Amino acid sequence: MNQDTPESNTLRNIRWLIWLYFWLLIFEGALRKWVVPQLSNPILIVRDPVLLLAYFLAVRARVFPMNKWVFALGVIGVLSTLLTFVTLWPYLRPSRIALVAGYGFRSNFLHLPLIFLVGRVLRMEDVKRFGYWTLLLMAPMAMLMVGQFRASPDAFLNRTAGGEGEMMTAALGKVRTAGTFSFVLGVVAFCALVTAFLVWAALKRDVYKSWVLVVAGSALIIGISVSGSRSVVGACAVVVGSLLVIFCLRPSAVNRFGQTLIVALIFGLIVSQTPIFKEGFNVLSTRFSEVAQATEKSIGAGVVERVLSDFSESFFVLTKAPFLGYGLGIGTNAGAKFLTGHNMFLLSEGEWSRVFLESGPVLGLAYVCCRIGLVFAIGLLCLRSVKAGNVLPLLLFSASFLPLLNGQFGQPTVLGFSVLVTGLALAARKLEDDDLPPAPEAPSVGRVAGRRVVGRSAYANRLHGSPPPRPHANGSVDR
Repeated sequence: MNQDTPESNTLRNIRWLIWLYFWLLIFEGALRKWVVPQLSNPILIVRDPVLLLAYFLAVRARVFPMNKWVFALGVIGVLSTLLTFVTLWPYLRPSRIALVAGYGFRSNFLHLPLIFLVGRVLRMEDVKRFGYWTLLLMAPMAMLMVGQFRASPDAFLNRTAGGEGEMMTAALGKVRTAGTFSFVLGVVAFCALVTAFLVWAALKRDVYKSWVLVVAGSALIIGISVSGSRSVVGACAVVVGSLLVIFCLRPSAVNRFGQTLIVALIFGLIVSQTPIFKEGFNVLSTRFSEVAQATEKSIGAGVVERVLSDFSESFFVLTKAPFLGYGLGIGTNAGAKFLTGHNMFLLSEGEWSRVFLESGPVLGLAYVCCRIGLVFAIGLLCLRSVKAGNVLPLLLFSASFLPLLNGQFGQPTVLGFSVLVTGLALAARKLEDDDLPPAPEAPSVGRVAGRRVVGRSAYANRLHGSPPPRPHANGSVDR
C-alpha cells in the first residue's frame, strides 16, 4: 500500500497555507472594516504568520527558494534594517525603531520569496482551482460593489478600515467601491486576476463550466462599471492587451479565439443594456472627463502622464535623497502610524520615491533594480511559455507585473496580490497545452534523415550516427 511520505505531507501543508494566504487576502479587508474594526491594525499583518509558517515548512522540506533573487533581497533587506537603526537611534527609542523598520522589512522584502515558493510547490491542478474560485468569487464581489455603489458615502457598507471614515469618491456623489477590500486597489488587482482567468478559459476552452464563465463575465463587466476607478479599467485593459503579444507569438491562437470573441461581444452588449451598468458607466465616464478637464489633457494623455509621473518623480527624488535615507518603513502608512498616530504618507506616495527616501540612493536603487530584474526575468519565462503553447503564465503575469514593478508594497493588499499572482504565473508554466501543435524538432547533429553525412569517416559515422542493425547469420529472420 502506498503511503504518503513526510515530504509529501509537508508539501501538502504548504499548499494549504498558500490557500489560507489567498482567502485572508480576499477577506482581511472585510474583517478590518466590518467584523472586528477595533483590531484593524493587527489584522493588517494577519497573513504574515501564515507566510512564516509556510517558509518554515519549505525549509524543512528543502523547497525554500534559495536563488540569486532571494539572496540579493536578503542582503539588501538586512543592510537597510541595520542602517535604519543607525539613522534613527538619536531620535527614537529602540523599540519604536524596531517597529518601523520591521514593518518596512516586511513590506519590501519578506513576501517576495513567496513568488518562487508558489511556483515551486503548486501543481497545475492547484492553479486551475485558484482560477475556479476566483471566477466564482467575482459574482458576490460584484453584488457587494453594486450595494456600495448605490449606498451613500457614509453608509455602513462604505466604511474604511477601522470602521471610521468614508471611501474616496469617484463622481456624481458615488464612491470608488472597494468590495471586501480595505481600499479600491484590492478591486483593481482582483478584477485583473479574474480577467486573466477568463481570457485563458476563452482561449483554451473546456477548462471551466460554461455557466461559470457566463456568471463571472457578467459580474466582471458590472463590477468594472460600478468601480468608479480608472485603475480598474486600466488593469483589465492591460490583461486583454497581452493578447496582442500572444497572437504575435502564437498566431494559431487567433482562430480559436475568434468565435469566443464574437460570443463575448454579443454577451457584453446584452449586459450593457442593464440599468446598473448604464448608471455605473455614466459615473465612470464622468470620472474620466473630470480628470481630463482638470489636467487639460485628453483622457488617453492623462492616463499616460499619470503612469509616467511616478517614474519621473522618483528619478528626481533619487538625486535629493540622503545617502543613508530616513529609515526603512517610515514612508509607509503603518510606519507613519507608529510615529505620529495617524495614517499618512510622510515621504512620498510614489513607490520608488518612497524607497529612495527610506533607504537612500545606493540601497534604494539596488532594491528597485531587483524588482525591475524580477519583472524582466519572469516576463521572459512567460514569453517562452507562450512560444511552447502555454498562454496562462503571460496572462497571469500581465495582471501582476505593474504592481510588482512599482506598486505600493506598503499597502498589504497590493503586496499580497503582486506576489501571489506572479507565483501563480510561475506555477502555470507546468501546463502543456495539447491544443496547439508542437514545434518541429530539429534534425540530430551528425545525421540527416538517418543517412551518412558526406565526407565523414566510417568511424565517425558509427560514433555519431545510429548503430547499424545487428547481422543475422541464420534463423528464420534472414529467410
